[in-house]
Parts: sequence; C-alpha cells; structure tokens
Amino acid sequence: MTVAPRVAVVGHVEWVDFLVVPHVPGQGEILHVREAHEAAAGGGAMAARALHALAGRCTFFCAVGKDLRGQAAVADLQEAGIDVRTVVRRRKQRRAVTHLDDAAERTITVLGERLVPRGADDLPWGLLAEVDGVYFTGGDGLALRRARAARSVVATPRARDALLEAGVVVDAIVGSSSDQGEVVDEDLLACGRYLVQTEGARGGTWRGPDGTTGRWGAAPLPGEPVDAYGCGDSFAAAVAYGLGAGLGVQGACELAARVGAAVLCERAPSVGDLGALLTADRDRRNTE
Repeated sequence: MTVAPRVAVVGHVEWVDFLVVPHVPGQGEILHVREAHEAAAGGGAMAARALHALAGRCTFFCAVGKDLRGQAAVADLQEAGIDVRTVVRRRKQRRAVTHLDDAAERTITVLGERLVPRGADDLPWGLLAEVDGVYFTGGDGLALRRARAARSVVATPRARDALLEAGVVVDAIVGSSSDQGEVVDEDLLACGRYLVQTEGARGGTWRGPDGTTGRWGAAPLPGEPVDAYGCGDSFAAAVAYGLGAGLGVQGACELAARVGAAVLCERAPSVGDLGALLTADRDRRNTE
C-alpha cells in the first residue's frame, strides 16, 4: 500500500462570506443573492483543505484574530479534520466577501490586516522536520526558514518579503503568469529551484536549474465549472504534495492540474474528494 506524504501549510486564513450571484453587481446596482454561506478560507486555508483531501491529514500553521471570527475559523478547519496549530493575535480576524458568479469566477473584497505566523511564535515548528511537503503562503523570514526543515517546500510569489528575507532556497515558487500580484523578477527567481507558472486553459510551464524547462496541458474538467475560488492555491498545494511524494516537478504539475480542475467543479470552500482522484490515477497507471 502506498503511504501518502506528510504535508503541511504555513500561512494565512480568512473568514469569508460567500455570496452566490448571477453576476458581480455594477456601480449603484442592487443585487439579490441566491445563496450565502460563510467559512474559513483564504489561500492558506484552501491549501490546507486540498492537502487534507489528498493526503488524509494536514497540519496548518497560522495566526488568527482575537475575536469570534478567529475562533470560528479555527473550529471550522478542525471540523474539516485539519490539525490547526495557531497563535492568536490581538487583532480582529481578517475577513473577505467573495462573489461567486454564473461565469464560475470569484471576485473578492478583503477587510482587515493579513495575519500570518512568525518564526518566533510559540508554535511546534519542530513538526516540520518530519514533513515531506510544505506549502508556504505567508509568514516572516524566520517562519520560512523553519519550514525549510521539511523535505520539500513550495511558496507563492505573494510571500515575496519572506522569500527575500529568509536566505533559503525553496523547491518551487508557484504562481499565475497572468496575475500582477504574482510577478517573479530576478531577485525572487533566485529564491526557488523551480519556477512554476500556470496559464489557465493552456496549462502551464516550469523552469528549473541549468535552463531546463517543461510544460503540462490543462486537465479535463470532471464536471461543470462552479467557481474558481481556491483553484490556484489548491494547484500550488498539490505541487507541494507531488514533490513530497517524489513525483518530480513534471509529475507534480500534472497532478496539480487535475486537482485545480477538480476544485473548479466544487462550490467553495469545498475541494471535493481529491483522494478519489489519486486512486483513479494509480488505477490508470496500473493498466498502462
């Protein structure tokens, strides 16, 4: 029996109000919401949900606000089976309002300060030395250096300050080639062994040491697209899973493409049964 890699996330969580609407309201428009729900989400939390679905377990190092929403965020993630290791800041929990429209797009408005774990926080950082794959969405340089104890580390370009401060090289920096918030310049490029960039329906590319490059194609959707919330961070989390499982960068990106496609067909913050996706992959390889 194949043993799943041990995985973790170091990053942020937001308390999100999800509003299901036909379209994003225009200026001055009054729009009636079809459905509404709230949950712990944001990049770190969505990655933790995806990794838990893939590996059957995930440890999430994060920071939350000292209020009811911060408490609710921890409780919601724990109810999902995630091992939450958190520090409480004397701040309000960061919130967001996300419109999920009929075009399967998400539009996000964020309220409040981004709360992230710091390496000096009283958290069980030693656990990361036993982890195969970590996805880093936020924290300071010391938090990233602590995460580097893991077998493999993947980071978002949005963690630029920590990447430049930490003085370590992560295994991969994963982001979108079309997102202005995820631009990778030469300084940031030096912080990662591989640069992985998604290109939406065209798949994506990776660059590695000594000028090596590769490409993967978009994965077929397993159903009708529902909303794009969490697809990018679930993709990056799956790269961390794949590297931790020893799939190599090409195999990790191909797996991540299937994970991103599966999450697109789920209503956020659900990521669906990604374990079944892994089982289908193994069955396919066994019959080839």
